[in-house]
Amino acid sequence: MDQIVQDILSDRVRVSGGITAMTLTGDGRLRWTDGPQRSLTLEKQVLGFVVEGNKIRIRAVVDGRDEICCGGSAGSVVRKDFVFEPLSEDSKRLWCEKLRDFIDSFGRPKRLYIFVNPFGGKKIASKIFLDDVKPLLEDANIQFTVQETTQQLHAKEIVKGLDLSKYDGIVCVSGDGILVEVVNGLLEREDWNDAIKVPLGVVPAGTGNGMIKSLLDLVGEPCKASNAILAVIRGHKRLLDVATILQGKTRFHSVLMLAWGLVADIDIESEKYRWMGSARIDFYALQRILYLRQYNGRVSFVPAPGFENHGEPSTYSEQNICNPIPSQQQPIKILQHGYQGPDVDLKNLEWRIINGPFVAVWLHNVPWGSENTMAAPDAKFSDGYLDLIIIKVCPKLALLSLLSNLNKGGHVKSPYVAYLKVKAFILEPGALTQEPNREGIIDCDGEVLARGKGTYQCDQKSLMSYDKLQITVDQGLATLFSPV
Repeated sequence: MDQIVQDILSDRVRVSGGITAMTLTGDGRLRWTDGPQRSLTLEKQVLGFVVEGNKIRIRAVVDGRDEICCGGSAGSVVRKDFVFEPLSEDSKRLWCEKLRDFIDSFGRPKRLYIFVNPFGGKKIASKIFLDDVKPLLEDANIQFTVQETTQQLHAKEIVKGLDLSKYDGIVCVSGDGILVEVVNGLLEREDWNDAIKVPLGVVPAGTGNGMIKSLLDLVGEPCKASNAILAVIRGHKRLLDVATILQGKTRFHSVLMLAWGLVADIDIESEKYRWMGSARIDFYALQRILYLRQYNGRVSFVPAPGFENHGEPSTYSEQNICNPIPSQQQPIKILQHGYQGPDVDLKNLEWRIINGPFVAVWLHNVPWGSENTMAAPDAKFSDGYLDLIIIKVCPKLALLSLLSNLNKGGHVKSPYVAYLKVKAFILEPGALTQEPNREGIIDCDGEVLARGKGTYQCDQKSLMSYDKLQITVDQGLATLFSPV
């Protein structure tokens, strides 16, 4: 039997010069009887409202497909105002009270701290904020503080000292890099256990945008700034796993991915062709396939249930993880305090091992690595596992076909790909099989984590040495603003 929805308020009001009946229903719909648009859903469409004399102006968004003449397009949203006039002062007061109470019941954020990275991607983050983000926040009556980042790790340093009690969330108008800085900054605080609970939002304005693409893809929405900030405004949240990478006394917290081999080489070394724009990735990928590299090394992992048939049985060893072998390049020294990683008894877990050589090793926390790369189609935000993709021996034509399917996740179906879920992981990277004096690059969340001998820009300092490192996962440690 269907439950009867009680109306919260019903009254006659003036709309477009005529008198009509208007109702606020118990399930959050605002209905009236005259005009082309005769209802609005408070949760999804209504951002806020303002009183203008005797009138109430509803600030809303509508589907762009219904507003083509107003600049809308498929998959987009369009701002639109709806104005009505209650017929008495008491009626106006009552409408304002009921509308405000219903909107407040959604638990939407009221104060946000916003990072804008003007240097990321196409360097249009400031324009995206002014054109797409700010107007919607103002419509929703959300107060915000804006901080442009000026250098790498700027956001991290600010977050470490930010008075979080003043804000209901932190939003990054950038690529994935600023989000990673914010997470690491929160986890280096003395009050990290409370700090990491602050909801985090992302608006796509960088090169990769893998996190917000993964979030918006959950509901089939395009990766656009307006959709991203609406997910923040509506206030829905979901938990996010955080991976802790350990080498010696150095820790780094990852939320997106780690790559070694082909993927890392393409991502980092293609920077030398940045003048080509986004085409540099495809160009350099083809070059790397034609002159394919293989790396010696090994990976150890604790498989999720159902993936125990991958690799051979092994045991856990702390050797060289807590005290890595000194390398030619000394890593950046990091002060250690705050969150130290999940408390896991690694010695008593069932470990497996796979020996090289490898073409590529790729770990992913969420499905999309960028807007056009569905690296791990089965990845979940808070299942407590990382998705592991391994490519060992692979013919060049098959590899080319495999990479061409990255935009749909079809590569994981290739017989040359091992795809599994892991709870913990150890990488022991080695040198090139063809050139024993040359090593590789370890890429984490779009930045270089470690550079080996003879690599691109190997003279630059990195956070860790090109040596054995360990990764563990803390299930649902962080919180994201999400469309659902």
